[in-house]
Amino acid sequence: MGEAVQGRSIALHRFAVVTAAATLGLIVAGGLVTSTESGLSVPDWPLSYGKVMPPMVGGVFYEHGHRMVATTVGILTVVLAVWLARREPRRWVRRLGLLAVGAVVAQGVLGGLTVIFLLPTAVSVAHACLAQTFFCLTVAIAVVTSPRWDPTAAAEREPLTRLAALTVFAVFLQLAIGAVMRHTKAGLAIPDFPLSLGRVVPRLDSFPVAIAFAHRAWAIVVAALVFATVVAAFRGGRRRTGLFLGALVLAQIALGALTVVSRKNVAITTAHVATGALLLGTSLVLAIGSPGLKSLSRRSRSERRGAVSMLLSEQ
Repeated sequence: MGEAVQGRSIALHRFAVVTAAATLGLIVAGGLVTSTESGLSVPDWPLSYGKVMPPMVGGVFYEHGHRMVATTVGILTVVLAVWLARREPRRWVRRLGLLAVGAVVAQGVLGGLTVIFLLPTAVSVAHACLAQTFFCLTVAIAVVTSPRWDPTAAAEREPLTRLAALTVFAVFLQLAIGAVMRHTKAGLAIPDFPLSLGRVVPRLDSFPVAIAFAHRAWAIVVAALVFATVVAAFRGGRRRTGLFLGALVLAQIALGALTVVSRKNVAITTAHVATGALLLGTSLVLAIGSPGLKSLSRRSRSERRGAVSMLLSEQ
């Protein structure tokens, strides 16, 4: 019976991981819609040109493709919530599942409103921010349903937990600023890099320049927090995750520069969006994640030493 329960737990965790991965795919699909400016290629909602499946040509490929991925993620989220409701003993985890369903429904409504009201900035930015929030929910569910997750681990590594949580906030704010920049078409308001209009601090005499510079300035804060978190991760036994986080922020800085230099190349810009989401999710994993291999190995060594001591005392 214990093995059966363990098997169900592993299966549930794996399904949660698949749902989180699919959500990242949805963010990529949404990034492609914005990068290719295909947001109104399908002018009606919830159908597409009055059809369930329109011809997938031009911008319709990206816009309707985004809707198809969103539908798939919605179905996965409902299945995950039902599975949690039936098999998960922790009430707060079951509520996370219900919250994820509420978020994905709200996200669908916001997506529809962006089409109906012809891409209003406020709704489009809210749609982008809710996408990142929903991604965090799926990542959190994937983490806490792992059989290896230990809720006491965060308390044991308090410096790492605090830094990672602060990094989550900073990255989310950076993604929100980036969403405002994208949806106000201010991405190339500062067309040079690393300087800004030929200066370290440009004249902030227009909103596009101000929001573009805010994105660059806050990126420095994010990078500093990420590197501090990486150091804390190494000290706390989370070296692999720390290395991955450090590699992500370096890649994100490079992609941000290339986005400007390439004049918003579609592939580079979309990769920049996806890497930002990965930064957010990885920071969240460090904030709430399971014990690192170092902690586990220390525990196993102490257990072996205790067993040896018992044997020697018996003799």
